[in-house]
Amino acid sequence: MRIVRAGVVQYEAALAEQRRVHAEVADGTAPDTVLLLEHPSVYTAGKRTEPDDRPFDGTPVIDVDRGGKITWHGPGQLVGYPIVKLPDPVDVVAYVRRMEQLLIDVCAEVGVATIRVEGRSGVWVAADKRGPARKVAAIGIRVARGVTLHGFALNANCDLSRYDIFVPCGIRDAGVTSLSAELGRDVTVEEILPIVERHLTTLC
Repeated sequence: MRIVRAGVVQYEAALAEQRRVHAEVADGTAPDTVLLLEHPSVYTAGKRTEPDDRPFDGTPVIDVDRGGKITWHGPGQLVGYPIVKLPDPVDVVAYVRRMEQLLIDVCAEVGVATIRVEGRSGVWVAADKRGPARKVAAIGIRVARGVTLHGFALNANCDLSRYDIFVPCGIRDAGVTSLSAELGRDVTVEEILPIVERHLTTLC
């Protein structure tokens, strides 16, 4: 597996690079590849996004061909785009579960206990005295020609107020959090990058 630390990349440029690498992986001319990066602030909407999910203030949104609904990407959030060939027969649900487990393991390593929530993708901090269940990592993928696109977004120390102007992932009865908010200290993308890299082999 090839891991690329791409730094800060505009969303449209990262999408174009994903598609380029995807074609190579699907053709067998490139190895499984994971792009790890941050985006400048951007809102993206998957295929299941409803009109009422979108930003209340008219903020622009980029419509994309992944599953899921609307989310935000921006500084302080580690985004991972695994472009990997899935074994036959292709089992998309199993792949998403492996991605969730990867993120659960990463969160545990920095000291945040997380769970899956039935019927909802991503990784969550369970409801407690601080509030209802809250998502710390979002997942949205697409599979074409047996090869994955898109991936996960793990909140390290991002500005959580960015989630206040829309309905994150179309979920109205839960919150959004970050590793920093849960631990009460600054957890940077630079800190979690090597941890994520060590766990990526579990995706295949």
